[in-house]
Amino acid sequence: MSHINSIATGTSVLVMAEGDDVAVALRDLVPGEAITLGDSVLNVIGAVPSGHKIALGSVAVGEKVLKYGQSIGTATAPIVRGEHVHSQNLGMDLGARVHEFGTVHTELPAPTGARRTFDGYRRADGRAGTRNYIAILTTVNCSGTTAKLIADRFRGDLLDRFPHVDGVIALTHQSGCGLVLESEGAQMLVRTLNGYAAHPNISGVLVLSLGCEMTPADVILGQGELPADTLVTTLSIQETGGMRATVAAGVEAILEMAEKLDERRREPIDISELVLGLNCGGSDGYSGITANPALGWASDVLVANGATSVLAETPEIYGAEHLLTARATTREVGLKLIDRINWWEKYIVTGGGTMDNNPSPGNKAGGITTILEKSLGAVAKAGRADLAAVYEYAEPMTTRGLGFMDTPGYDPVSVTGLVAGGATVVVFTTGRGSVFGCKPTPSIKVGTNTALFVRQGDDVDINAGRIADGTARVEEVGAEILDMIIAVASGKQTTSEEFNVGQEEFVPWHIGAVT
Repeated sequence: MSHINSIATGTSVLVMAEGDDVAVALRDLVPGEAITLGDSVLNVIGAVPSGHKIALGSVAVGEKVLKYGQSIGTATAPIVRGEHVHSQNLGMDLGARVHEFGTVHTELPAPTGARRTFDGYRRADGRAGTRNYIAILTTVNCSGTTAKLIADRFRGDLLDRFPHVDGVIALTHQSGCGLVLESEGAQMLVRTLNGYAAHPNISGVLVLSLGCEMTPADVILGQGELPADTLVTTLSIQETGGMRATVAAGVEAILEMAEKLDERRREPIDISELVLGLNCGGSDGYSGITANPALGWASDVLVANGATSVLAETPEIYGAEHLLTARATTREVGLKLIDRINWWEKYIVTGGGTMDNNPSPGNKAGGITTILEKSLGAVAKAGRADLAAVYEYAEPMTTRGLGFMDTPGYDPVSVTGLVAGGATVVVFTTGRGSVFGCKPTPSIKVGTNTALFVRQGDDVDINAGRIADGTARVEEVGAEILDMIIAVASGKQTTSEEFNVGQEEFVPWHIGAVT
């Protein structure tokens, strides 16, 4: 799939690849109008909303429909030129995809000029943080309310005398007891909590337990090495004397941490130390045309500079995973991705669904018909770099270059996994509009269309819709995203941070038996 370099001002439709059966409407198309398309005229025979697909030719029932040069489904009813192509005449293509390994390699342009840096926090383990947070990690749901009561005490002016501490966050969840510790679900939760405890954006940790759970504090802290400069305190509600006493003790412990952590300062750090998480939510027909390719451009520049960039959301690369396996640096990396795809196919069946259940009502209203179409647009976030690593959920992301993490498509769960893996900046593309944010990692939101930016601009940092408007090229918006990543890594607040969004979006992936 190629990048879209430019769209001429006034163009009504966009053909994504030579040989495609459909084009994307760049505005609302009305029946009876004639659109000049190269040397031919496309007569619109039915209303086609902006972002939706219009047929470029006739397709018989059962034949594949191509977009991006790839199948996005098969015709479920006869399709004629000029017709709206959507759920009424397009369904899932269940045909098998051919997976190749390491057959596609793109030599990314070598960095030129002076090396770029961001102002970050150098941690004792050598990693670079972009924020300086104190986190209250809960071992079990039973300690969640107490954790929030402690964090709420710091929502006023209590932290004002510590300007270099970004905040106190209570990371609560709905599990931690009734688990079989050796089970996949329990290990996933422990891995997530430990990833947050060791995160370079968290300098102080208060581990709060009830006292009788199956995931006690020593298990949470004992799964990996925390940076030596992370301040750690543990409290048990049962041992401390109940909620009221624990809130008082927790506030005192955090104040002691804040005194020390406020002394830390940012310093220039090479952008190769950045760990970028790639995610999307509320996708629409413009996602694969504007915001995602622009983010892919920025991701490629970071990878070319030695940084780490990680795609996620396995259900949202389904049907496009063959494009990633072809870019795998080794056969083992490609096979690991296929293994996760196979796991998901079984997992979905046990839940009574199919992979094509993924496109949401909002996705479909925005012009996306099948998961194949959604996935082909989603993988554009990963640019063209080789795929160097595949990670399980919340696994530490230790390989430089482009990686992939196995996560659900549900935004909070997906980003929680990426942050647990070490993402220090997240870029989140959205077409329908999202109020998503995450802490302790700042999340930059990129809108796919100008109408969204006009309607919901307070929730969006960058308008990539200018690409579809014909007023900007992909690489221009990509450069803007890159500049924003560096600025945010240096302390600039995102729109979600201005609204203090991100604590409730900590949602670990819960699977497995609860006894």
